Amino acid sequence: MSELKRTVLYDAHVALGATMVDFGGWDMPIQYPTGIITEHMATRKHCGIFDVSHMGRLLVEGPERVAFLQKVLTSDVTRLVPGRAQYCIIANEQGGAVDDAYLYMYEEDRYLLVVNASNTDKDLDHFAPILANYDCTVTNMTARTASIAVQGPDSDRILTELTGSEFLADPKKNSLNVLQAEGHIVWISRTGYTGEPIGYELFVTAENARWLWDRLLELGAVPNALGARDTLRLEAGLPLYGHEMGEDADGKEMPVFAVSLANFAVSFAEHKGDFIGKKALQAQKEHGTEKRIVPIALKDRGVIRAGMSIYCGERHVGWVTSGTMVPYCVFDGEAPTDQTGKRSIGFAYLCSDVAEDAVLEIDVRGKRLKAARVARHARQDQPPYLRPIL
Repeated sequence: MSELKRTVLYDAHVALGATMVDFGGWDMPIQYPTGIITEHMATRKHCGIFDVSHMGRLLVEGPERVAFLQKVLTSDVTRLVPGRAQYCIIANEQGGAVDDAYLYMYEEDRYLLVVNASNTDKDLDHFAPILANYDCTVTNMTARTASIAVQGPDSDRILTELTGSEFLADPKKNSLNVLQAEGHIVWISRTGYTGEPIGYELFVTAENARWLWDRLLELGAVPNALGARDTLRLEAGLPLYGHEMGEDADGKEMPVFAVSLANFAVSFAEHKGDFIGKKALQAQKEHGTEKRIVPIALKDRGVIRAGMSIYCGERHVGWVTSGTMVPYCVFDGEAPTDQTGKRSIGFAYLCSDVAEDAVLEIDVRGKRLKAARVARHARQDQPPYLRPIL
């Protein structure tokens, strides 16, 4: 068994009493002593920080960098200008996802591509034969850099105190900026994986990671680990590679357009030209997919988990791809109260012909519990708080 990789913040997690686990070959915190619910609620009500330094960070440079990225990504890279980022998918010729990723353009002459931690080596292997045809390079910067997500209503205040700047980045999602913070350079992005209306992801050099982490804690941020990261992204309705993308419970590849985010991540603009998977993706877009990823909520008491079978009557119609018990804020008017509710929600890979109002049943340890499709679990349109939809 190979030794687990560690982020530059490993010692900080251990010092905070984190429970460490193997996550895609990385030794990562699953929760801190206060527990997942406390972490989740701290992000929703105040500010949570997450070590996301295990994510792969690839620097793409060279004269033909745009042509290369247009070939290997589903998005229209030419829509990016310095100071903007975009969600994208790395597709294969069959229209499945090799990975999903985020592309950042901090500077005119280079791109930062952030990929899933467990897929970094696979993505690089996928790129290697294609790179031979382009005058550009892809450099793995993961070990030389670090990344910390800062998410929640107090994020603006904390980062303003840290940087001394009232302008952190353009208010629009996916906006970027580069700031000085106490003598250190911080690359800032209005992105995140929690659904928070106010949230950022920060990039720094590896040697500055511990300074940034400790300062964020001193300014009032609460450390969050992988457990809360999962409950937060599920409440926000955000897919995860290996669950909502990749292979289904039968080991068959899920089509990219089974996920609604594909509508934003895939471009068929004429000037984009040919790209990997284009023909298969066009067919998916035109004809639909046999199954789709949809948000679901359990109506009976219990907890749903990935891999559980879903039925409509006696017909098997899909599987749970992600599921857990999620805490949620109880609001009194415009502000969250000290009360916390709980509900079991998740995603399902469901036959496309199942009606939206169909009564679903999920096999939970041999007992069928009622569930329903929902449009979404929460709403982001009333900042500074994300609000649950019950």
